[in-house]
Amino acid sequence: MSELPQLTVNVFPGGFNWGLYVGIDQGFFTGQGIGISVLPTPNSVTQMTELSEGKFDIAMTAVDNIVAYREGQGEAPIGVQPEFFAFMGSDSGFLRLVAAAVIGSIGDLRGKLLSVDAMTTGYVFVLYDILRRNGMNRDDYQLRRVGGMIQRLNSMLDGNEVATLLSAPYNLVATSRGLTQLVSAVSVIGPYQGNVAAARRSWAEANRDKVVAFIRAYRQAIAWLYAPGNRGNAIATLVRHVPGMTQDLAELSYSELLAPEDGFFRECRIDLAGLRCVLELRSRYALPRKDLTDPMAYCDLSYFEQATVG
Repeated sequence: MSELPQLTVNVFPGGFNWGLYVGIDQGFFTGQGIGISVLPTPNSVTQMTELSEGKFDIAMTAVDNIVAYREGQGEAPIGVQPEFFAFMGSDSGFLRLVAAAVIGSIGDLRGKLLSVDAMTTGYVFVLYDILRRNGMNRDDYQLRRVGGMIQRLNSMLDGNEVATLLSAPYNLVATSRGLTQLVSAVSVIGPYQGNVAAARRSWAEANRDKVVAFIRAYRQAIAWLYAPGNRGNAIATLVRHVPGMTQDLAELSYSELLAPEDGFFRECRIDLAGLRCVLELRSRYALPRKDLTDPMAYCDLSYFEQATVG
């Protein structure tokens, strides 16, 4: 058993955890004086409930979840969560709208059944906005709550729904199984803050040194991923850690998750413009209706600033 302080990081399974896997395998976390254990979650309701209960230390999650539960708009019956906050940005969510082979365009989704993780949080409002921008109101299609990306992909492959939002590697698995990728989310809605590292404020304040160490190690991992000479080892890491990941799928994931224009955030800084987009979507679609305008209400950048000094 390592004598280093241990942090438990709760994640949705997927390629977007690559930085964590690299940080563990390359010793970046231990080099910063912390050990990491990764705990998967099946859906956002479970993840946010367990974050509120202190069952783990850090959540890698959509920042929309943090906003929703801070505002009392979350789906889990846990009430307002003023303790929730984001301290580091990871990516835009890598979201792609994937549909059944019979769907030739976004307009073909009119009157059809689509799947989401949850009805009030996560990326459901991204889906709403993509469809709105393509001429559809909320009553022009149906939604079913299915769970995380693995569950949604499997449900689509079983023919239960005709479209959902997926990210690598699940969108790549989908297209290899005959489904169609219609569009990337950011190409429609613009800059968007997707996954972040989040925690409870009281825990973070009591463990500032560990949060700072986590940020430093994660940034080292992302820099390592982007170094061309590490490509082979990076792909091997993804194959080793993601169930069902093949060499070919990992190669495709590398091209997508490390794309120059919309790959992992190189600096791991929260994208405030992207967070404003999250707030705009939540102001437009969430209930009870609230006008959300201040991104700083949902994050604390002091940990990041401390981690990047010098």
